[in-house]
Amino acid sequence: MKLSVLVPVYNERRTIDEILRRIHEAPPPGIEKEIIAVNDCSKDGTRERLEELKATYPELRVIHHEVNQGKGAALATAWAHATGDVYLIQDADLEYDPAEYGKLLRPILDGKADVVFGSRFLVGEYARVHLFRHYLANRFLTFLSNCFTNLNATDMETCYKVFRREVALKIQIKSKRFAVEPELVAKVAKQRCRVYEVPISYSGRDYSEGKKITWKDGFSALWAIVKFTFSD
Repeated sequence: MKLSVLVPVYNERRTIDEILRRIHEAPPPGIEKEIIAVNDCSKDGTRERLEELKATYPELRVIHHEVNQGKGAALATAWAHATGDVYLIQDADLEYDPAEYGKLLRPILDGKADVVFGSRFLVGEYARVHLFRHYLANRFLTFLSNCFTNLNATDMETCYKVFRREVALKIQIKSKRFAVEPELVAKVAKQRCRVYEVPISYSGRDYSEGKKITWKDGFSALWAIVKFTFSD
């Protein structure tokens, strides 16, 4: 099996070395891996560092956006270049740990799941006590998404979403920014996929540490939940 790890990157010079090292070393062993990093017009030296790291990680492919477009657009670019049997989304900010790839892939490897979400709200090993209003917003958006999709997910906004290639190829990403999360969930629900959740650890960061999502993205997510339930 070949795993495509899709990494949207924007101004992550402080973390890019460490996240690529963790992805490179991530379990499970014996699985071929490609890393597709899409630099979304970073201005902090991320672009140059990614080019240097290609010599360290032969499985790394780097694609550059010349204009900043957002996480969804970066994912769409990575999506179009992926060649693996399974696609896994990985943020570059160290909030999510690639050491958990084994548990994320297991339902697919066992033949039970078409799609796996990593949930920050199921009981995992640890989670940072962090940003209560973000927690409330995530729970509300997940509840609303479930109402429209008829899924019982606990964490619609999670970064860790894993797809069998057959499912991924039926998805054309339209959202430019963070509305990509409800869009992906809505399009998975339309396919009537076998969706599993697994608990994951979470090391959230705050705005002083580089967090980018804002309250405006919450309103975009509300619209995306409705929009992508009823149309593409």
